Amino acid sequence: MSLTIGQPAPNFCLPNQDEKSISLGDLAGNWLVLYFYPKDDTPGCTIEACEFSEALKDLEHANAKVLGISADDPQSHRDFMVKYKLSIDLLSDTDMQMIKAYGVWGEKVRDGVAKMGIMRQTFLIDPDGKIAYHWPSVTPQGHAREVEAKLKELRD
Repeated sequence: MSLTIGQPAPNFCLPNQDEKSISLGDLAGNWLVLYFYPKDDTPGCTIEACEFSEALKDLEHANAKVLGISADDPQSHRDFMVKYKLSIDLLSDTDMQMIKAYGVWGEKVRDGVAKMGIMRQTFLIDPDGKIAYHWPSVTPQGHAREVEAKLKELRD
């Protein structure tokens, strides 16, 4: 399934690192950065999470919330957050319903080997709950500032 700009974002209700449920409806009226990543405490995922944590104050100033999503459980998220002093919320999608609803589960090729996995993608959702922008392929280094720039562009 491919989501398109202007389409309503698929609803979700998932536990964060503290096992508190967060839903799309809870965030209505805010911009939302949803970034999907393969696994806690791996090189690219760590870069991305640290950069979003560093950019969080600027993103919040632009009325945006940031949520990272992977199939890791809440305990893994807590450990990851403590290890790297992360300040963003991480949602746990262990049954991968949200991962599949957003179309980020698919075939990945690494070192010539194809396997199924979570593809690193980011969605920017507007205050009305619609997809405002989609990054179908993400390079972790510099991505948070790229998202911040796009948010400012869309808000102006």
